[in-house]
Amino acid sequence: MQEWYGFEPKMWGPTIIGFGDYHYKYASGHEGDAPLLGFSPRKAEFSLYVFSPREDNKQLLDNFGKYKMGKACLYIKKLADIDISVLEAMCRDSIAYLEEHHACACRK
Repeated sequence: MQEWYGFEPKMWGPTIIGFGDYHYKYASGHEGDAPLLGFSPRKAEFSLYVFSPREDNKQLLDNFGKYKMGKACLYIKKLADIDISVLEAMCRDSIAYLEEHHACACRK
């Protein structure tokens, strides 16, 4: 992810490695900062924080490989289970979504 986008990795809490950041604000008034892209190498499986609800991203899932969908992430057992080129396309689409919908630090 660092090679694809040039963002330095940063720890977000004790377990998430994130790249880039953006600011979000909900209609409720709740706001904060989050990584543009991220992952968490957990014991049972990797959590990938790379998915956005755009139609292009939903279609990419068809060719992604073995995964489970969580509320805010995709779970995979190992990198060999997924198509890395599809992961990169999914990341690009997610950044585009975040640029459209949030105040975003998407540029270096």
